Amino acid sequence: MTPQPTSTAADFATADLVDEHGDGIGSCDIQLRQFGANRMFHGLAVTVRCFEDNALLKSIIAEPGNGRVLVVDGGGSLHRALMGDVIAGMAAENGWAGVIINGAVRDVAALAALKIGIKALGANPRKSTKTGAGDSDIPVAFGNCTFMPGAAIYSDDDGIVVLPPANETQLFAG
Repeated sequence: MTPQPTSTAADFATADLVDEHGDGIGSCDIQLRQFGANRMFHGLAVTVRCFEDNALLKSIIAEPGNGRVLVVDGGGSLHRALMGDVIAGMAAENGWAGVIINGAVRDVAALAALKIGIKALGANPRKSTKTGAGDSDIPVAFGNCTFMPGAAIYSDDDGIVVLPPANETQLFAG
């Protein structure tokens, strides 16, 4: 049986979710830094894999977020930022709950003021390339955790946990 998220946005804690679901929940081991104003966020996963190129990421963020979380596997590169204040601002305006980046961001002071959750490895002022290289709506894995499209993502100061995608009748709690 697939574990179901039971906590709401107002009362979830990733540590409590791990206690509740045990081995049925994924936990990202990478110690990502908080960059956005929202330190707690959750939503259903949308996934992207891109390396030092943010054109695909930007095209997805331009769509309505509907409270979802964009999970970006940037290969762990800190050489080029995959997101800055312009793209993060677009994500906040379009209703994304958060963005998790296995890579770098830039415009850190501006990101801190945006009402969105943003977690990333670190920062670098260098811009990304813009060729559109990458893949979306695929499983991505980093930090000993696999992020499937549609998985329930919960993030707070303790870390990131992932419940596997559920069937079509499940309503996301919160």
